[in-house]
Amino acid sequence: MTSQPNTNPKSHKPSWVKVCALSDITPKTGVCALVNGKQVAIFRPRFDEQLFAINNMDPFAQSNVLSRGLICEHDGELWVASPLKKQRFNLETGRCLEDETMSVEAYEIRVKGNEIEVKA
Repeated sequence: MTSQPNTNPKSHKPSWVKVCALSDITPKTGVCALVNGKQVAIFRPRFDEQLFAINNMDPFAQSNVLSRGLICEHDGELWVASPLKKQRFNLETGRCLEDETMSVEAYEIRVKGNEIEVKA
C-alpha cells in the first residue's frame, strides 16, 4: 500500500514559498509564479521593494492573465487592469473596482534578504 500526499486544497495550510530574487522582477511590471499549485500574479509597481501578490485568474475572462495586466493608480490605490476585459483589481485586497461582487484572492508577500516569498 502506498501513501499519497493530501492534495485537497481545503486542507492546505498556507506557507511561505521562495519565488525569485527581487532583481528578477522589472519595476512597473508583473510576473506569474506557481506557488503551492496556485498561479500567483506578483507585481512590483515602483522601483522600491513594494510588492503585491494576487491570484492570476481573471474571473470575468476565466483566464490566467492578470500578471500581464496594466498597473494603474485610482484614488490613491494601486490596481491592475485585466489585459482581456479591462476590469481593475486592487493590488492589496483583490477587490474589483467595476463590480464589487467580484474579487480575486490576495496573498501575503515579503522580501527576505533579496528573495521574494509568497504565502499561499
